[in-house]
Amino acid sequence: MATRIPDPLKRRHVIESEHDERRALALAEAYLSEGRVLEALIFLRRAKAQERLEELLEEGVVQGDAFLVREAAAALEREVGGATWRRVAEAASELGKEAYAVEASRQAERFQE
Repeated sequence: MATRIPDPLKRRHVIESEHDERRALALAEAYLSEGRVLEALIFLRRAKAQERLEELLEEGVVQGDAFLVREAAAALEREVGGATWRRVAEAASELGKEAYAVEASRQAERFQE
């Protein structure tokens, strides 16, 4: 049986509830199947799905999505370096995502590499 995404009224309760890793992963995959990546990150972190979080982090880099990169790195409990932020800025700029390009460039400036 496929895992269903909770309706908006139940969402907060589900997020605050304890889930075993298997249930958390099923919820994450349900959110991902609906294109709701940022919500999926919560459950991927609980599922300790490091590999999947790394994949989403890289997707964020390639897509120039500074917000996704920041949130995926937080879920992984680590910081990305200046080189990664420069890659995000370049991809964002090429894709016309100027706000993300500016944010990624600002983040890259924090690092002396």
